[in-house]
Amino acid sequence: MRAFPKGLLWVLTAVIGGAAGAGIVLLRSESRVSWSYAAEGREAQAARAELARADYRGDDLTTAFRTVAKAMRPSVVSVSTVKNVRPARQERGMPRERPQVPEQFREFFGDDFPLERFFNMPDLPERFNQQGMGSGVIVSSEGYILTNNHVVRGADEVNVTLSDRRTIAAKVVGTDPKTDLAVLKIEADGLVAAPLGNSDEAEVGEWVLAVGSPFGLDQTVTAGIISAKGRQMAIADYEDFIQTDAAINPGNSGGPLVDLKGQVIGINTAIASRTGGNAGVGFAIPSNMASSIMDAILKDGRVQRGRLGALIQDLTEDLAKSFHYDSTKGVLIGDVVADSPAAKSGLKSRDIVIEYNGKPMENANQLRMAVASTPPGTSTELTIFRDGQRQKLKVTTDELTDETASVGARVAEESAADFGITVQTLTPEMADQLGHKEDQQGVVITSVDPTSLAARTGLRQRDLIVDVDNNPVRNIRDFREAMSKADTAKGVRLEVIRDGSRRFVFLKGGR
Repeated sequence: MRAFPKGLLWVLTAVIGGAAGAGIVLLRSESRVSWSYAAEGREAQAARAELARADYRGDDLTTAFRTVAKAMRPSVVSVSTVKNVRPARQERGMPRERPQVPEQFREFFGDDFPLERFFNMPDLPERFNQQGMGSGVIVSSEGYILTNNHVVRGADEVNVTLSDRRTIAAKVVGTDPKTDLAVLKIEADGLVAAPLGNSDEAEVGEWVLAVGSPFGLDQTVTAGIISAKGRQMAIADYEDFIQTDAAINPGNSGGPLVDLKGQVIGINTAIASRTGGNAGVGFAIPSNMASSIMDAILKDGRVQRGRLGALIQDLTEDLAKSFHYDSTKGVLIGDVVADSPAAKSGLKSRDIVIEYNGKPMENANQLRMAVASTPPGTSTELTIFRDGQRQKLKVTTDELTDETASVGARVAEESAADFGITVQTLTPEMADQLGHKEDQQGVVITSVDPTSLAARTGLRQRDLIVDVDNNPVRNIRDFREAMSKADTAKGVRLEVIRDGSRRFVFLKGGR
């Protein structure tokens, strides 16, 4: 399990344990099993025909739920894994370190007492099998299955159990840890694929079903609504989760979230829980993201992501006003990486991105996701706000790699400041020590009052202030002069360099 912030235990829904062999069918019943799956396939087709004719919006939920469950049954699978594990120990051939006699027992037993015998501590085996279970959904009659990366990560064996109890060995075609998705492939005839819906069209409040194998209980169907969209939970690198209150539990990972048309609109991935069980807060990867990731894996064997090369941040009301921009919807450019697609397109620090490829950008994560999903080498139009006017720029993304990702490709922290700071003119020696260029100018924050707003909202020691309300700051004199002109009641915008990247903070009011 992973520990997550805000006092909650964020539990990925993969289960360690459970019977990997569940659902194995005796050879003598093979023909009956195949007939059973074919019958389920015919029932699913009839159910989908009914769903196409109907418009379930709450008029007859029982019928809707029953029909969707029947339509999904042959498409939802249980995924079981086996991982060969070598216990942690000293180098092979070396004895384990002898356990020490606890201090309180030495008086009675001495240091040479055979503690291993007293506490019954047998030698660990050389290897053992760790078993896991999750879910998946067939999305192609050719046998391609979508599931979560964490369901199959590190597995030496992967098996898929169909609705008719047949268990088939599966091949991991490819994975994308950055979104926690994986594509599997099985060889079987007559497979029934579930259609992928358009997750962008799904709306908060819509009824949905979650299907999977929670706690190893295959073909479990739970109902709920879409609670929210665009959630970020710090579980994966790229997130745009659909939140649902449909019951999702350990073992549901990789199973589908389905609308009342029987279309897969999400891949269930995680739960928010204090106990490890369902608490009415589950998260699914949108089907549009899952579909594009799968297409990339099948086409290229890996996922290539676009890069803009800019440090971006959300707009606060105060920051927006300081740029004479009348909305907080948009993305502020804090800094532009040299020789990056952003720099080549003419994008500049202080620009506000309003649209990307014709789609409104409301926040930094939305722009980050849009850029990442753009294939490298694609020319895209940006609509920006600069100096009080809207402008259009053309940018051609390049590929986001581990090297380029570490330079200006992240979302800037949201921050603000107050007057509880002490600054010092940057010297060439300090510039070298802090990783700035030799000719860099500005004032360095040398201390932050822990009781001030600065401390509470993010200004730090070693931050370099280079501008105050459009007044360049080269030294303490410039800083004092700019601050003396500033209207602190209305607020002051600071331009700060941290870790080689520029960002903006807003200073308002007294300490």
